[in-house]
Amino acid sequence: MSLPPLVEPAADLSIDEVRRYSRHLIIPDVGMDGQKRLKNAKVLAVGAGGLGSPVLMYLAAAGVGTLGIVEFDVVDESNLQRQIIHGKSDVGRSKAESARDSIKEINPYVDVRLHETRLDSDNVLEIFGQYDLIVDGTDNFATRYLVNDACVLLNKPYVWGSIYRFDGQVSVFWNEHGPNYRDLYPVPPPPGMVPSCAEGGVLGVLCATVGAIQATEAVKLITGIGETLLGRLMVYDALEMTFREIRVRKDPEAEPITGLIDYETFCGVVSTEAQEAAAGATITVDELKDMMDAGKDFELIDVREPNEYEIVSIPGATLIPKDEILSGRALSQLPQDKPIVLHCKTGVRSAEVLAAIKNAGFSDAVHVQGGVTAWATRIDKALPTY
Repeated sequence: MSLPPLVEPAADLSIDEVRRYSRHLIIPDVGMDGQKRLKNAKVLAVGAGGLGSPVLMYLAAAGVGTLGIVEFDVVDESNLQRQIIHGKSDVGRSKAESARDSIKEINPYVDVRLHETRLDSDNVLEIFGQYDLIVDGTDNFATRYLVNDACVLLNKPYVWGSIYRFDGQVSVFWNEHGPNYRDLYPVPPPPGMVPSCAEGGVLGVLCATVGAIQATEAVKLITGIGETLLGRLMVYDALEMTFREIRVRKDPEAEPITGLIDYETFCGVVSTEAQEAAAGATITVDELKDMMDAGKDFELIDVREPNEYEIVSIPGATLIPKDEILSGRALSQLPQDKPIVLHCKTGVRSAEVLAAIKNAGFSDAVHVQGGVTAWATRIDKALPTY
């Protein structure tokens, strides 16, 4: 959908800026007017990870005058496979500060503003209100719905992207002119149904493709050129090297968004059934270690995927993936004569499995809070995390 330019042009470009952006200036559709609009634009990237990296780098190179970054995490070695704005020397540093330094190296004319905080209902409107355009590169549903609702309330357009393994999705949402994220996904998927990139993996170069499309859409919105992805969802399959388009329309019966809500509850860290099953049936990694040291007879079951198990595992754990248990195919592999201890990466999937096997009659079962991540952090610091 064609839209008017998002911002007015800046007063002028310096001689150095004219030299720097000369390849833009000779494109008739961009030209001096479009480059001045880029200079005058304020764009906020939510996240400086796999998608935020190419988005920030290309928007900085394109000459966006102000780039904001919302990011509270630190650089981990596992990030370097796809989060190209960070380097080996940045491991352990603030992602926001690392991204800022990379942007300044690319383009010293960009004003970089850091928001080193976890985005939530208390701060989102104040932060978003400072910017013309939001680019969402987050990987969890609670934040996506928060970003959407804040943009609706503030009448801000935003460019959304999502990645998983070999697949990517990109769209533009702007409630005043077309659909918003809730028109595409009215409700979040059941907890544990959609693995995160940390659980399922992601092809590193996929981030470059999807992030570059997001950056392109941002430039088009700012300058008012071309046809944006508003009302369209682009789906990219890297293995097949195909792009397909799905039309997205406003839901005329959708309830209006009039305020922010509790997004963690809305998306659910775990289902109510899993929460009920875990109540009184949750142990810590310290308690698990004590059980091992005491020689207690129990069955430790890892419900993650085989590729996760290959990266890191708790000693003595038997791998039975979650889907095998939930489908009933693996229930016969569970012992009837000893306690069962379940674990996953962080405790979400194991809580869901716990609920399922309790319903199947395995009453002597517990799950491990924090999963293998907590084990590697507290018990065996030699084990990697992922």
